[in-house]
This record gives sequence, structure tokens and C-alpha cells, in this order.
Amino acid sequence: MDTIASLFSFITTPVSWVIVQFHTMYGAIFGPDTGWAWGLSIVSLVVLIRICLIPLFVKQIKSTRNMQALQPKMKAIQERYKSDKQRQSEEMMKLYKETGTNPLSSCLPILAQSPFFFSLYHVLSAIASGKTIGVIDEPLLASARQAHIFGAPLAAKFMDSPEKVAALNASLTDVRVVTAIMIVMMSASQFFTQRQLMMKNVDLSVKTPYMQQQKMLMYIFPLIFAGMGINFPVGVLVYWLTTNVWTMGQQMYVINQNPTPGSKAQDSYLERLLKSVTQHGEVRGRRRKNIVKAIVAKGADRNDNERRFFAGLAKAGFAAQPDGTVNKSDSVSAEAEGGAAAKRQQPKRQTKSQRQTAGGQQAGGQPTEKAEKAETGEKSEKSEKSAPSLEKKPESTEKGSKAGSASSGDKPARPSRANSGGQRKGQQRPKHPSSKK
Repeated sequence: MDTIASLFSFITTPVSWVIVQFHTMYGAIFGPDTGWAWGLSIVSLVVLIRICLIPLFVKQIKSTRNMQALQPKMKAIQERYKSDKQRQSEEMMKLYKETGTNPLSSCLPILAQSPFFFSLYHVLSAIASGKTIGVIDEPLLASARQAHIFGAPLAAKFMDSPEKVAALNASLTDVRVVTAIMIVMMSASQFFTQRQLMMKNVDLSVKTPYMQQQKMLMYIFPLIFAGMGINFPVGVLVYWLTTNVWTMGQQMYVINQNPTPGSKAQDSYLERLLKSVTQHGEVRGRRRKNIVKAIVAKGADRNDNERRFFAGLAKAGFAAQPDGTVNKSDSVSAEAEGGAAAKRQQPKRQTKSQRQTAGGQQAGGQPTEKAEKAETGEKSEKSEKSAPSLEKKPESTEKGSKAGSASSGDKPARPSRANSGGQRKGQQRPKHPSSKK
């Protein structure tokens, strides 16, 4: 403990000073010796630290997204240089340099707040041991030892002995009940934060080993915090529970406002954006314009969520512009509706006689000369069949009349096989040598 304390001694004094300043403010409201004054001082310390870490949190989000996008390329490099680990590392570093990705950026917020965490842990341990530390003098030390949060002293732990808890004017049952509840809440908030990231803000169209690792961490991290929590003082549990709740809320805001492309959160966000554009006729807000601008710049590389968004804009009569705005365009909606109608209404198929009749008509609706002759010939043929002559004509005359009717435009009668001797006209197909004659 002394070794760890010496490593973080440079920040112990600033942390204790910040706690004392907040304690002075809250002590004037709730009383200097109450658990509310000291507990809210620790919560305010967490909020102050997390506000200072917002730039690192934004960098962490960008790094995490870049790592997700690079997973297919990283997997290809690993498979290509499977036997050459040195070449594999060189290609990985080259890929990171080309894309501007730092794998350690995702750990920056945790690494940055680690000194504050260990300093607070050392301050609370000193209070439990009755030692002054930093700017906490004897009067402040006595006040902190009297502070209880729901009956549990600020410096008490789950694994403390009954004698140590009794020295802090508390009962072991109260300490263990309060610490157990806080440990469960701390682990649950950690699990929900990781699950929210995996279920809503991950591109599910790409299956990578990174997703499997994150899924494993979703179950491992809560167990680690639960095991560590039994050795944390109540004040440190307040600190860690507050930072987990802050992370969960901050991540929820980022997911709703700037989701990962291809994720379920992006689909929900674009649905809300489409509804807003349809209702107001414009893209409201600089952040939304930047998102539309980025989607327009992708071109053919848009994912399914972005394609549905553009289809919804076209159906509503809007066209997205390169600057992130939208313009009202009736032609877009007309083309979309016309294309859909054309797909729905297919022309009916016509028979051969209908096509011949339609082709024989002129633009003015009058039949052509050829169609008139064909119709006249059909009528004369029907009249001849319906009214046969009583006079007996010679055979030569009858044959001549048939030849004349054929030349006048009627279709010639097809000769039967009996009259033609069973042979077909035209070039005959040679028989196969193996066939019988």
C-alpha cells in the first residue's frame, strides 16, 4: 500500500483538496459531519473528472469505430502472413498508420482516471486508519470518520472485521448490506453499458473476432468488478458506481446522436431523421447535416440503413444535397411512383389475331386496303358456302374458279396427302442408312 501511495502521492493532495472544497459547499447545506456532505463530495469529484475526460472519450469512440472497420483487413493480414509474425506486425503497424488508428486510444479514459481512483482509495484508507493525508487535517478527519451512508461508514469495507467496523461506530450487518447492494449495482451498470454497446452500436453485417472479444468482456468485466468490490471502501464504491452510471448515460447519448454505421442504432436514428425531414421539410441541426453530408459522400458504398433512408427521402419528394441539406424535388417522387406503377401494371398479352388486327389499322382508326380485301374475301367465301348453286358446272370450270379465288386474295387450300401421293413439297430429308425403306 505504501508503494502504491508513493506512486500516486503527486495527485493525492489535489484530490483531497477538491474533496474538501466540495465538502465545504455541501456541508453548509446538509451539515459538515453527514454522509450526504461527504458522499456528494465524492460524486462531484467524479463528475468533474469525467467532464475533463470528455475529449479522451470522443477519441475513444473514434478509435473503437476505426478498429471495428479494420477488423476484416486485420484478419486478412493475419491469414496472409500466418507463418511470419514479424511481417504480420509490420503490416499491422502500416495499416494503423495509413488509417490514423491507435489501438491504445480505446483505453485512454480508463488509464487517465486510474491515478484519481488510486488516490481516492488511498485517501479513504487513510481516513479509515485515522491518519491525516493531503489537506485533510485532524478536524476534517474526525468529521469524515463520523460520516455514514445509509448506516455504513465512508471508509468501511465488506471484508472488515466486526472490531474495525465497531471502531467506526457502525454494525457489521449494515456495512455488508450496503456494500453488497452497491457492488451489485456497480456490476449491473457495467454489464448494461457493455451490452448496450454490443447490441445497438455494432455493425452486425460484419462478423469479426473483435465482436466475440467484446461479447466475452461483457460477461467478464462485471465479475471482475464484483470480486474487487468486496475490498473497496464505501467511498470508493460510491466513486466507481457514479463513474459507471456516467459512462452508461454518456454512451447512451452518443449512440442516439452519432451511432456506428450499419448498426441498429443507426437504423433508428435515420428513421427519426427521415420523420423530422418529412415533417419540417429540412435537415435541422449542424450535426444532422454533417451526417447526411457524410452519407451522400459515400456514394455506392452506403449500407442498407443509408439506402433505405435515401429511398424514404425520394418517396417523400426530397433529394439530399452534398452539403447535407435537402431540396424539394417533385420529379424524384414522380419517378419513384411512376417506376413503381410501371412495375405493378404489366401490359396484357395479345393473341396472334389481335396483333394482326391492330397492325392492320391506321393511325386514324381506318382499316387498310389489305385488311378490307381479306374481309371481303372472307364474306364472299362464306356466302358461297351458305348459298350453293343449283346448276351443275363442269369440272374444268370448277377448278378454274378455285384457282381464281386463290389468286384473288384467299388463302389456298392445303393439299391433302392423298392428292399429293403422300409426299411433302420442298426438299426432302434424306433417310438414315440404318432405317428401313
